[in-house]
Amino acid sequence: MQILSNHQEALLKEERNLLRELRVALARFGAPDEDQAALEESIQQLDDFFLLVVVGEFNAGKSAFINALLGQRVLKEGVTPTTTQVNILRYGQSSQRQIVDDHLHILTAPVDILLEISIVDTPGTNAVIREHEEITSKFVPRSDLVLFITSADRPFTESERVFLEQIRAWGKKVVLVINKVDILQSEDDLPQIERFLTEKAQTLLGMTPDIFPVSARTALQAKQGQPQLWNESRFEALEKYIRESLDESSRTRLKFLNPLGVGRHLADRYLETIQGRLALLKDDFDMLEDVESQLGVYSDDMRRDFTFRMSDVDNVLYEMEQRGEIYFDETMRLARVFDLIKKERIQLEFETRVVADAPQRIENKVNELIDWVVDSDLRQWQAVTEHIAERRRKHKDRIVGDEASSAFHYDRERLIEGIGREAKRVVETYDKSKEAQQIAQGAQNAVAAAAALQVGAVGLGALVAAIATTLAADVTGILLASLVAALGLFIIPARRRAAKKEMREKISAMRTQLTKALRVHFEREIERSLQHINNTIAPYTRFVRAERDKDETSQAELREIHTSLSRLQTQIQE
Repeated sequence: MQILSNHQEALLKEERNLLRELRVALARFGAPDEDQAALEESIQQLDDFFLLVVVGEFNAGKSAFINALLGQRVLKEGVTPTTTQVNILRYGQSSQRQIVDDHLHILTAPVDILLEISIVDTPGTNAVIREHEEITSKFVPRSDLVLFITSADRPFTESERVFLEQIRAWGKKVVLVINKVDILQSEDDLPQIERFLTEKAQTLLGMTPDIFPVSARTALQAKQGQPQLWNESRFEALEKYIRESLDESSRTRLKFLNPLGVGRHLADRYLETIQGRLALLKDDFDMLEDVESQLGVYSDDMRRDFTFRMSDVDNVLYEMEQRGEIYFDETMRLARVFDLIKKERIQLEFETRVVADAPQRIENKVNELIDWVVDSDLRQWQAVTEHIAERRRKHKDRIVGDEASSAFHYDRERLIEGIGREAKRVVETYDKSKEAQQIAQGAQNAVAAAAALQVGAVGLGALVAAIATTLAADVTGILLASLVAALGLFIIPARRRAAKKEMREKISAMRTQLTKALRVHFEREIERSLQHINNTIAPYTRFVRAERDKDETSQAELREIHTSLSRLQTQIQE
């Protein structure tokens, strides 16, 4: 016989498919086993009996309530926790107990109400043994309807409030039962308790739940031979509610809705987790953008400052050029024509008066330039280290999410620590002298190569002197061919002009060669420093990009599933 209509069968099929899609999405996201198990049990629950789950603190009278509902003492009762595992009560021709495992027993009894529903008895929410409370918490997602038992003498305790919040999170329908009303001193006490519970439940559940005040003990006595106590037990209204409200149509609707509630709860929770992770990843991207921005500013500053510092070298050459102008004016004249023939003397004077201390000053300027590059490189590493450390301190106590984010959080922290550790290592092991020596050697070789001089490993100053002092030799060389005669009145001024022009051209060429060689070399040093930092950050950059892509994909997938679950929930409710 077909129990469900064609429309109900179609809804059931769609629900199964959506929940299975959610299960795959959660597994792909890395949800913990317990959440995947809860969802799997909810899917299986669609084919199981209707589950009426009874929860509450121990000594609130849960076992007594179930016995009253069944009309016989199937469960033990007591003032200490008597239920240490989940008991599922089902219909059977005889009373039997099947031990599934340490935490789950199945009891059968020949009671008519169990023909259509299964009743679940759980350990107390405030049980001394925390394992029992955990068992109860994990079983709630499987329920179709929750009967929340609270005691009239201490209604809505803190543990009950916390547990009710958990039930709300799973989207379960809850009925509140106030047990032990027979112990109240006055009839006026009950309305106050009901108002109190209604207000608290509205705040926690966002709705007004059905509330039934009963005396389970009196109801069981009435069913077992003292019918005059039946009205006093107030149990009839609750049984009528269970009988009429949980008819076949209502049970089917609840049976369909509860797995959807579990699915929506899990989708909501992991969407929130993903949102938190994406927010944290945004902080990571902001940090990387900050580092990239710093590197860009560093690079621009270095290039600008290099040009500025090279102007100091230009000034030294300009001053040497000015001295050369004066020297040629004073030396290359007819009165000193015999001195001009003495090449060695002219060259010595040129070195002394024109070249002077220019090589040493240029070498000092280049050494200052090298020190500046080394110090700037070190400061940049320190800036990266401090920036990363500051971002880590800022988000040290930030909550990433639940267990599904533990691997993400671990990998992220490990990579950030790696960046900080590498930057710190570079800073701590930075040998300024060694770095400067390497750069200086490279600069010397670069200038030597540019000047096409085979001077080996002489200093920069020696290279400058070698280039500059060739001027004197070249200039005097052309004068040796001149004659001391009347033509000298024309030759010497012409030679003086030619010497000045040649000096300016050679100094200009030297300036160009020196600037070009040093710029190429220092550009290479700057790029090497930037590349080193980028290589250190690269694993972390790849991680945050990959995680963002994965989380955005999971977010879109979960949102689509959540929307479909909500739409299906509306169809079932209607």
